[in-house]
Amino acid sequence: MGNGIVINCVGVGHWGPNLVRALTTHPDARVGLVCDISEDRLKLIRQKIPSVGGFTTDSTAALTDPKADAVVIATPAKTHFSLAKTALEADKHVLVEKPICLTSSEATELIRIAEERKRILAVGHVFLFNNAVRGLRNIIRSGELGPVKYIYSTRTNLGPIRSDVNALWDLAAHDLSIFDHWLGTEALSVTASGKAFIKPGIEDVVFASCEYPNGIIASVHASWLNPRKVREITVVGEHKMAVLDDIDLNNPLRIYNKSVAIEREPIYSDSFGSFRTQIRNGDVLIPYLGGGEPLAAECSHFIDCVLGRTTLINDAQGGLRVLKALEAADRSLKENSRAVQV
Repeated sequence: MGNGIVINCVGVGHWGPNLVRALTTHPDARVGLVCDISEDRLKLIRQKIPSVGGFTTDSTAALTDPKADAVVIATPAKTHFSLAKTALEADKHVLVEKPICLTSSEATELIRIAEERKRILAVGHVFLFNNAVRGLRNIIRSGELGPVKYIYSTRTNLGPIRSDVNALWDLAAHDLSIFDHWLGTEALSVTASGKAFIKPGIEDVVFASCEYPNGIIASVHASWLNPRKVREITVVGEHKMAVLDDIDLNNPLRIYNKSVAIEREPIYSDSFGSFRTQIRNGDVLIPYLGGGEPLAAECSHFIDCVLGRTTLINDAQGGLRVLKALEAADRSLKENSRAVQV
């Protein structure tokens, strides 16, 4: 491991240890301080990743450390704003896990500070670095599927149950960032319905439908209360269709040469005419996508951006667009599934 830039990590609970591991293997970076309020979590990291520079329970010390060039934040969502703000004001580049924070006003404030300080502010939308997601984006953008009609995503499992955000914020945030990445635009409105069966006030099952420009709709089923772990997205285009199954590690993406053609029959003077449909069934193509871990790719991309080698993909503006859609979904949940403008 070379010297490289120094990155401190704040939060090593559920996801943080994976970030520390990915960062310590990069040749152009080294992990300085690792911070967590739990001594037990720090002890675990010390045992598993001995190359870490140091450990602390003081978040301010880790965020303002003069030796650090950047900070990675993987703490509960309610702490993201205050921690990221402290790091940015200390002139650190920041990678904060999704959601960027809990309100669009807080996200806007973080973006302002990052721009003023000329710092990188990245959001941990790790699926943007998934090879199947990237490959399908290229296929959609190439026009191979034809104009997109609708997208449907299922993201379910039995747990883990969170206390800081609901299932939509926890799970569907991934899908909303993917939709944004594929379509190149933000949602216009969101309609959501859900129930809190386990913890009062925290919906563990949510169904949300987003409307995008050009009449595209995208729906998400997010749940912690389901017998099967499902990570599947279907994209229906005018000419072809695609299914991305993230559980299938060998062949996660399939392109279906299937479509429905609609032909309008001639209009006669004594009728309004009629429509005729023709279903077309063709081959199924499984593209070769290559390997690579999305988290390692995300960390490498963040380091490259800090070093000025490339332009940020998972930027805070994208995080803000996702956050606005989540806020609209929450308002819809509270207003009996009324469609809410983003």
